Amino acid sequence: MTHSLNLDESLIQEALALDEQQNLESVIETALREYIQRRQRRKIVELFGTIDYEESYDYKAQRQTP
Repeated sequence: MTHSLNLDESLIQEALALDEQQNLESVIETALREYIQRRQRRKIVELFGTIDYEESYDYKAQRQTP
């Protein structure tokens, strides 16, 4: 898929300097993957404290075979 982007040249150069592959396409793909992962983690963190659970639930008892 081809896209035309106007990107800050200094950001591109800095990213290329940090990337071992020295390939703009791989740098952008890696950046997008890391961005998506961070956003997904943020959504998970936002769930902390919002899920109700039973205080008396014994997960160890559920693991025992009858």
